[in-house]
Amino acid sequence: MQVDYSIFPPIDATLNGTTAILLAIGHSFIKRGAVAKHRATMIAAFVVSSVFLACYLYYHFHVGSVRFQGTGWVRPLYFSILISHTVLAAVVVPMILITLTLGLTNKFDRHRRLARWTYPIWMYVSVTGVIVYLMLYKLFV
Repeated sequence: MQVDYSIFPPIDATLNGTTAILLAIGHSFIKRGAVAKHRATMIAAFVVSSVFLACYLYYHFHVGSVRFQGTGWVRPLYFSILISHTVLAAVVVPMILITLTLGLTNKFDRHRRLARWTYPIWMYVSVTGVIVYLMLYKLFV
C-alpha cells in the first residue's frame, strides 16, 4: 500500500490550530470558574496535541526534513520562528505532562503556578506550528 505523505502537513497544521483553539477555550473556562469544562477542554487539547505529535513524527520519519524555499528577508524570519518553535516545543512537553498531572490529582496550587508558564508556551508552539506550515508548504513554495 502506497502512503500519500503529502496529507500529513495540512493534518498537522489543523491539529496545531485545533489545539490552540482548545487552549483558548479552556483558558476562558477557568477564568470563569468552570472547572469541569476547563478540565475536559484541556484534556481534549492534550489528546489533539498527542495525535499531532504522532502524525508529525510518522511523517518526518518517512519523509525527512523539508527545505524552506523562501529567500530574502523572509528566510531569517522563518528560521527565527522555527528555532523558537522547536526549542519551546521540546521544553513544553514535560511541562504539559506535569501540569496535567497536577490538575488531575487535585494539586491545584502547584497546577496553577506551572500552568501560568505552560499555557502561553503551549499556545505559542501551537500557533507557530501553523505559521511554520504556512511558510513552508503554502506561502514560499
